Amino acid sequence: MREICFDTETTGLEANGGDRLVEIGAVELVNHLPTGKVFHEYINPEREVPEEVVKVHGLTNAFLADKPKFAEIAQKWVDFVGDDGIFVAHNAKFDMDFLNMELEKCGMAPYSWDRVVDTLAIARAEFPRMRNSLDALCKRFNVDNSARTFHGALLDAQLLAEVYLQLLGGDEPSMKFAAQKAGNDNNAKVKATVTILERHFPISDDEAAAHRQFLEKNIKNSIWLQDEAESQG
Repeated sequence: MREICFDTETTGLEANGGDRLVEIGAVELVNHLPTGKVFHEYINPEREVPEEVVKVHGLTNAFLADKPKFAEIAQKWVDFVGDDGIFVAHNAKFDMDFLNMELEKCGMAPYSWDRVVDTLAIARAEFPRMRNSLDALCKRFNVDNSARTFHGALLDAQLLAEVYLQLLGGDEPSMKFAAQKAGNDNNAKVKATVTILERHFPISDDEAAAHRQFLEKNIKNSIWLQDEAESQG
């Protein structure tokens, strides 16, 4: 199975409000493991990048001025993804909305959501009520993100590939895909069925004490405290 773990940087948050891509980075995975093939391009957005956004990813107007426009690299991207690539992204709607907007501006077909795996959705299902940003997941899984001083598409795609493997069960990934193609066009649909391996993360004494303090302060007649009292009684 072939997957494209990718990330984008943009001029802002509104794919349908005039914002554009400024960077796209991706790593190819086969059977959930990197093959060494990567895609990386800085992109001239054909508009100004607001200063507050530059502070996030560090890509200035001057730096992007001589970079190719998306239309100039679109076919290169489509060729890299291929007909069989399943997209893996963190908060995938954001990245896919921008990617499809840029493709449509070039007169190219957008990608189907049937080809998308959202690692944020997986993380939220596995770690409800916890922080599930890419940085938080790197910390949780001991993935070294010390080089991440700015948001960068290729670095984030590489970090995400490592986090993705851990979300699937570490060295023994548990995500299984049932691929189902429809039609013979260049964007054949692929449906992914996800099974997540149950994982257990022990907490420290300090974390347990903080949790107990939260329950005592905020939740009346907590069933967790009742269970604890009964087990000790």
